[in-house]
Amino acid sequence: MITAKLIDNVWATRKAEALNGYKLMLAEEIGGSRSGARMVVVDIIGAGIGDRVIVSTGSSARKMLNNDQVPVDAVVVGIIDEDCTFDSVAYDNKG
Repeated sequence: MITAKLIDNVWATRKAEALNGYKLMLAEEIGGSRSGARMVVVDIIGAGIGDRVIVSTGSSARKMLNNDQVPVDAVVVGIIDEDCTFDSVAYDNKG
């Protein structure tokens, strides 16, 4: 799992049928060697822009959707509530 901050919504009017009904968002990794890297994630828990989240990746992400056939490899599985530090940089709930 990785930590990330949700920075925007992703709108795709044309996409694989298996993705219909899923909320897509743009996330930026915080902490670790890939800090700042961006990825598209599926939000299944109702997180919003600005939230710091926990993202599950790979086959574990698809298991969160209960469907191994969905072309998804990153899913928001938690919202980070408390202040915490990632790579000596403190983040609060605002960011």
